[in-house]
Amino acid sequence: MSSFTRRRFLSISAATLGASAAGTWSTAGLLDASTAPGEVKQIPTFCEMCFWRCGGIAHVRDGKLWKFEGNPRDPQSNGRLCPRGTGAVGAHYDPDRLRQPLMRVGERGKEQWKAVSWDEALAFVAERMNKIKAEHGPESVALFNHGFGQRFFQHVLKTWGVINYAGSSYAQCRGARDVGFLLTYGAGVGSPEPTDIKNTDCLVLIGSHLGENMHNSQVQEFAQAVERRASVIVVDPRFSVAASKAKYWLPVKPGTDLALILAWCNLLVQEGRYDKDFVAKHGHGFDKFVDAIKDNTVKWAAEQCDVSPELIVAAAREMASHRPATIVHPGRRVNWYGDDTQRSRGIALLNALLGNYGRKGGLFVAQGISMAPYGLNKYPEHARHRLDGAEADIYPFADEGITTAIRDATVSGKPYPIKGWFVYSTNLMQALPSEAETIKAIQNLDLLVVCETMPSEMAGWADVILPDTTFLERHDELLTGFGRNGWAALRQPVVAAPHEQKPAWWIAKELANKLGIGDCMPFKDLEEYLKVRVEKSGHSWEKLKTEGVIMAPHKPITVEEGLELEFGTPSGKVEFWSDQLAAKGFDAVPKYTKHPEAPPGSFRLITGRAPGHTFSRTQTNPLLHDLMPENEIWVNTATAARLGIRNREYVQLKNQDGVLSNRVRVKATQRIREDTVYMVYGFGHSNKLMKTAYLKGASAGQLNSSYRTDPIMGATSIHTNFVSLVKEA
Repeated sequence: MSSFTRRRFLSISAATLGASAAGTWSTAGLLDASTAPGEVKQIPTFCEMCFWRCGGIAHVRDGKLWKFEGNPRDPQSNGRLCPRGTGAVGAHYDPDRLRQPLMRVGERGKEQWKAVSWDEALAFVAERMNKIKAEHGPESVALFNHGFGQRFFQHVLKTWGVINYAGSSYAQCRGARDVGFLLTYGAGVGSPEPTDIKNTDCLVLIGSHLGENMHNSQVQEFAQAVERRASVIVVDPRFSVAASKAKYWLPVKPGTDLALILAWCNLLVQEGRYDKDFVAKHGHGFDKFVDAIKDNTVKWAAEQCDVSPELIVAAAREMASHRPATIVHPGRRVNWYGDDTQRSRGIALLNALLGNYGRKGGLFVAQGISMAPYGLNKYPEHARHRLDGAEADIYPFADEGITTAIRDATVSGKPYPIKGWFVYSTNLMQALPSEAETIKAIQNLDLLVVCETMPSEMAGWADVILPDTTFLERHDELLTGFGRNGWAALRQPVVAAPHEQKPAWWIAKELANKLGIGDCMPFKDLEEYLKVRVEKSGHSWEKLKTEGVIMAPHKPITVEEGLELEFGTPSGKVEFWSDQLAAKGFDAVPKYTKHPEAPPGSFRLITGRAPGHTFSRTQTNPLLHDLMPENEIWVNTATAARLGIRNREYVQLKNQDGVLSNRVRVKATQRIREDTVYMVYGFGHSNKLMKTAYLKGASAGQLNSSYRTDPIMGATSIHTNFVSLVKEA
C-alpha cells in the first residue's frame, strides 16, 4: 500500500478495523510448521495483562493459541494466574484490536483514517520529528509510556534527544506511596510490595482491595492468611471483598484516612504499645513526632472519620498485639486527594511504630538479581532543563517524570514548547485527570503518535497509529524482579501476530533507522540481544527458553534470617521527623487537613478495580468482556430509596462541573456509606472502533475533571469529584 493509488480511506465503520467474523481472520499467521496436528506445545513467557507480570506457560494446540496457565517456577504466579491472566488468550483473538498502521484523515479526533504501510507510517513520523527538532529542538518531543514494551521506544527517543518522559503509573497510581516510604525509610516500596503476608499475623488494608485488584502472589497469600485465621483489619468506605474477611471493618468517611492513621499512632505511643526497642535503635526525631501528634486523639479521629471510638481503639490494640508480625499495607493506586505523600508517610510511620521493618510477618527487605547489560550507547547531554517534573524545580521530591507536568508545558509552551507526543500503551484520556486539559494540549501538537494494541480514546486523537503486538506475540526486555528472591523472566513469542501488527522493539528499531540513528540498536533482533545478556550473565539461554525463569540465590530478607538493617535517609535512621520535608517548607510530620464535603444532593465518587479487567485495556477482550461487560455504580440502599432509584436501573452521573457520563446501572447495596458512591474504573469507552465496549458503562476518568496535585511529588487526585444521579428520561 505504499503508493497513493492503493491507499484505502477508512471511516470508523470500516471492516478492516472492526469486528469481522472470527473465521475470516482468527487463524491468520498462527500456524507453526514445527507443530504436528494434535500436538500441544508449551512455551513459557510472562504476562502483561497487568503490571504484576506473572510467569505463565502458553499452550499452543494445532498451531493455535489454546490456553495460558501459571508457571510453577515463577514467584509471581506460583503456578496460578488471575482471571485476567487466564483470559490473555482473548487479547490475541480480540476482534476489535488494531491491525495495520493508520494515518489520520481530516480533523484530529474525528476518527477517520487511511491504512498505510509500515514504511510510509514511520517515514512520516521521522520527517515530522526532524522538523520539530529543527524548529524547536529534540526536547520538544515527549514520551508517555506504560508497560514493558516501551523499553526500546524510550531508548531510541532518548538517543535522538528526548529528555521529557513519564508514565501514568507514577503520578496517577503509586508515586505518592513510593516517595512517602522513601522519605521515611530511605527506600521506596517497589513492585511487588515487600509484604510478608505469608507469615503475618495481622494485615491492615487501608483502601487496598486485595481480592479485587488481583495482585496475584499477594492475593494467594491473603487467601492463605484468611485460611489460617490471621487478623484482618480493613479501612474502606465500602464493604469490599477484603472487608468481608475482616475482624474489624472501619467504614470511614472518604478523605479522612490520615486522621485515623495519626490517631492510631498517638494511641500506640500513649499506651506504650509501640516497639520501643526498634524506635530507640532506629528512630530519628521521635520526640518531635510524639509532640506533633499529641492532639490527634481517638475522640477527635472518631468525629472526623464518622466511626466509633471503640472500633478505632480495638483495631489499634489488635494490630499492636501481633507486632512485629503486623503489616499496614502500603497500597497501590493511592493518589486520591492531593495530599497523598503525607498519608502514605503516615502509613510508613505506623509500620515503624509496629517495628515490622525487616521482620518476619512484616515488611521484608526485597532482594534482586544482577544481569549483565548488552552494552548500548550512552545518551547525549542536553543543555535544556527537563520540564516533566522529575527535576526539583517543580515538585521537590519527584523522582520520576510527571505526566501532567508534560501536559501543562504542552498547553503553556513554557519554558519551551512541547510539539510532539509519543504515547505508548497508555490511554491518557482515561488515565489523566481532566479530559478537557488533555484535549487542549493535543491541539497544540504538530505530531501525535500512538502505539497501541487497541483503538483507545487516545488513539482516536492520533496523527499516526502504530499497531503493537500483544505480549504473547513478541520478545521484550528481560524482566528482573525483586522479592523474597531476585529473579529474571523471559518474554518470548508464543504465536505470530494475526495481521500487520509489529512488536514495539521492531517499531523502535525501524524508526531509529529512519532517524539516522540505527546504530543505537546494534543487533539483528531482540532474541540476539536477549541471548547476549543471558549468556554474559553466566546462564543458559536454551534453559531459560524452556523454563522461563532464572532464580537468584536466596539472601537474608529479615532480621530473623540475619539481615542487618540499613536506612538510606540523611540520618541513616527511620525518620519520624523529616528534616528533608521541613527544609522545603512542608510538614515534617504528617498533618490532617479536612477535605471539602459533597454539595447538597451529591456524593463523593470513589473508584477501584475488578478482578476481571485491567484499567481501560481489557473491555473488548471476548473472554473478559463476558465476565463483566459493564461497570455499575454502587449506591447505598437508603440513598437509592430516597432518590426513588431502583436496583439495576440505569442512571447518568453528573459531576460538580456539569460533566455528564454515559448511562450506568445502579447497584443498590448496604455495602457502602450513604454519602459515597463507587464504581470500577476503565469503562465507558467512546471510541466507536471499540465496538464490543462502546458506551458500555460509565467512565470514572471522564468524571475526574476536578483534581488536586500533591505539591511534594506531583501526584494527581482521583477521588476529589462529586456526582449526582440523573434518572434517564
